[in-house]
Amino acid sequence: MRTALWIVALIAAGLLGSGIALRWRAAHTPPIIMVKLDGAATHAVSGRLLVFATLASSAKALTRDGKVTQVDADPWHPKRTAVAAREILRLAPEQAAEIDTDAIAFPEGFSQLPPGQYLLQAVLDQDHNYNYSGRDTGDLISPVVSVRLPLVLPATLPLVAVRSNPDPWRLEWETPDIQADAPAARASTRPLDITSRLLSAFTGRPIHMRGWVLLPPGYNKTDGARYPTVYFTHSYGGDKDSLVDDVVTVHLAMTKGEMPPMIWVFLDQSGATGTNEFANSVNNGPWGDAITKELIPDLEAKYRMDAKPSGRLLTGHSSGGWATLWLQTQYPKVFGGTWSTSPDPVDFHDFSGVDIYTRNANFYRRPDGELWPISRVHFHGEGSFADAARLERVLGPYGGQVSSYEWVFSPRNVDGTPMLLFDRYSGQIDPQVQAYWIEHYDIARYIRLNWPTLKPDLDGKIHIVVGTEDSWYLDGAVHKLKAVLDGLHARSDIRFLPNKAHMDLYAKGDDPHALLKEMSQQMYVVARGEASTMQTKAVEAQ
Repeated sequence: MRTALWIVALIAAGLLGSGIALRWRAAHTPPIIMVKLDGAATHAVSGRLLVFATLASSAKALTRDGKVTQVDADPWHPKRTAVAAREILRLAPEQAAEIDTDAIAFPEGFSQLPPGQYLLQAVLDQDHNYNYSGRDTGDLISPVVSVRLPLVLPATLPLVAVRSNPDPWRLEWETPDIQADAPAARASTRPLDITSRLLSAFTGRPIHMRGWVLLPPGYNKTDGARYPTVYFTHSYGGDKDSLVDDVVTVHLAMTKGEMPPMIWVFLDQSGATGTNEFANSVNNGPWGDAITKELIPDLEAKYRMDAKPSGRLLTGHSSGGWATLWLQTQYPKVFGGTWSTSPDPVDFHDFSGVDIYTRNANFYRRPDGELWPISRVHFHGEGSFADAARLERVLGPYGGQVSSYEWVFSPRNVDGTPMLLFDRYSGQIDPQVQAYWIEHYDIARYIRLNWPTLKPDLDGKIHIVVGTEDSWYLDGAVHKLKAVLDGLHARSDIRFLPNKAHMDLYAKGDDPHALLKEMSQQMYVVARGEASTMQTKAVEAQ
């Protein structure tokens, strides 16, 4: 008691110097960080305020010149960067907002970070889509600021810039031949924007189905020829703009005779809640019905498409792989085959390792108590499901990979949000949600239980390719689906490419798109019964 009174007396008398007092406070409270609206907007703004912090030495070591222009979350190394968040209801020009860097933070509060020199950057996510899109058009951003933690004085991060995404047709990261072909590809592409009656009725507001329609070389001739149609959709994190890269890639390959002439429909499945996977959902609405009952008839009335099952082919990667496999199995009379690559979990006995079926299952920990890894680089785990789920909660309530699954697969709460599959703190799986996921969205189970009905229209139409070192452990569920199909004596084409991960699956030799070209040739044979004349001539010329 006497010691405490003595410290109080010293403070009151000013005998503890200001530096000592502030250092004592910094060691016991979160670093005080102020974020000021300083030129990025001339009007009041709102959104999710995020502050990122990373060790300066580590960040600089990852660059060529030691200059760090961005501090951001890293999904491959989730604990490399710390992030703190708060909601901003109104921030006026020249006004500053204080952020408690311990209240909502990952992987821990900033007060727990080891002492050292750090690089900080602030972002105001105005449209709450950081989980899905990262930094995109409209986000307000501060410069990278170097500070030493723990702070002696509050740090101020000024929001001075507005993020603006480049023209998606510029493709600055692509090879010279892809860039050079972009204008010609654009001339052969039509924007797709259809308002869905089904989805609009579900939500009570207009819902659009968007994407691109790529017409093959020679389409504009007056011979009236019809073409097989490929329906392509992107992986998690993609959107209409990101599809442009695929549009130009396919256009160039068709122009060079490396892919047969077909109409390609590139479908955007992104939204505020993540990817809708083109599944009918009590949360997202009837996306599968909207695609098959509205979008396809509309397109077939407008373009010279085959307009029959053998001429409607599906392909997609990752979440796009799951979506196209789902469409094929749910609407087997509509489509002539799916070529799905590295699909999201297709058998919930192996949800990237987690057995959803297990009683008292835990999404974070194995039965032995070890954390479930969420990704790997050549069999080396990088991060965990626990890391991913907790980081998502800091970045925002919508659009993360885990919550995206719940918006598709889960039953609905009374407040209109999806029920959580698992407790975000303990990882314990909710039995009610567990049963709903299994009953409604386990593709392997659906095929096994309904095979007598599905067989006439589905047999031989499933084609899947996945790497044996898939970065998200998706090969495990594909093995289980293959076992189900083999047990049913179903005809299928399922391949496991040795030493291939998630991102390099399509590459062969110097061609990063070799697998897509191979699959397109298989699609054309399904549609026409033989290889295309253009393709045959190109092969003979090699």
